[in-house]
Amino acid sequence: MKVLICDDQALIRDGLEMLLKLEKDIEVVGQAQDGAEAVEQVAQHQPDLVLMDLKMPGMNGIEATRQIRTHYPSVLVLVLTTYDDDEWVFDAIRAGAAGYLLKDTPREAVLQAVRGTVEGRSFVDPAVAGKLLGQVAGQQTQPSKLLTDKLTPREVDVLRLLAQGLTNTEIAGRLYLSEGTVRNHVSVILSKLDVPGRTQAAVLAIQHGLGGG
Repeated sequence: MKVLICDDQALIRDGLEMLLKLEKDIEVVGQAQDGAEAVEQVAQHQPDLVLMDLKMPGMNGIEATRQIRTHYPSVLVLVLTTYDDDEWVFDAIRAGAAGYLLKDTPREAVLQAVRGTVEGRSFVDPAVAGKLLGQVAGQQTQPSKLLTDKLTPREVDVLRLLAQGLTNTEIAGRLYLSEGTVRNHVSVILSKLDVPGRTQAAVLAIQHGLGGG
């Protein structure tokens, strides 16, 4: 899998590159020191994943995430930052980030998140997950009919499992479908709900009471 690293501190970029280069299945295709450079390098290298810092001079990571997810929707963004303020967390997820990690995350957990995000999982640091879920829980007043009217019954089944954090492979096993069929369902769901990624679809599902078992 191809990874681009974006951080305004060279020491952080170099450290992450050294960590990732030790893994045979991960290729670091470039480094960017700000959001604008990250967008340019995504266009050039077409990585599978961008490890994105948030607070940087010039274009910050939130705007860069928004542009990347708008223009290159197949490229995933995993936030890796020191900031756990509510505003940063919510804005990053709204912009299309697939996950949110803090820089004190253990190295093995970073590697797990990189691989897992590319496979379709959502990784949110426990330190910020409570804030995100707290906001979502406070908004569970939306009737599920607002979503179910837009989706077929099978798409609702897929969305409910997606909101539980299952990968396409796991959803396929639960619903006795092929992985390709699930992938197509997820693509249609994201389009119908007008959201940039799985994490945002999961949040929307929970807000409408579709995140339960």
